[in-house]
Amino acid sequence: MGNRAFIKFRGQDVGIYLHWNGGRDSVEPFLKYCELRGFRFDDYGVARMAQVIGNYFGGDLSLGVQRSDMSLADLDPGDNGVYIVDRWKIVGRYPRNVAEQHQHDPLTMMCEIDEAQPARDQVGIDAIKSFLLGTST
Repeated sequence: MGNRAFIKFRGQDVGIYLHWNGGRDSVEPFLKYCELRGFRFDDYGVARMAQVIGNYFGGDLSLGVQRSDMSLADLDPGDNGVYIVDRWKIVGRYPRNVAEQHQHDPLTMMCEIDEAQPARDQVGIDAIKSFLLGTST
């Protein structure tokens, strides 16, 4: 049992498997956090996102990196399906009829993600609020 999802990055050969926090209300804050941090959208950025998520989960479970050059049906882990991501935005979903979760507030989730990062990498609530309001520089 889990709350699984697979994040497939356009143009990349690897993606991220989540065993927990695979609902859109978690995946979007993870993506937005990576965008806020200015991570490149390439294999390096995928690695940074895996690091951010791993820091959030702690321990050594709940996260995987795997090849993503299979069909969407083959990538589908169940639960929340596959998110197709381009430039840190969800641009597609497989299957399309997945019920969305609404348990996590985006600001709260992003703050929790930030607090789980090493102190030197944290951006703080003001930067997160500014980013979410579209006023970041």
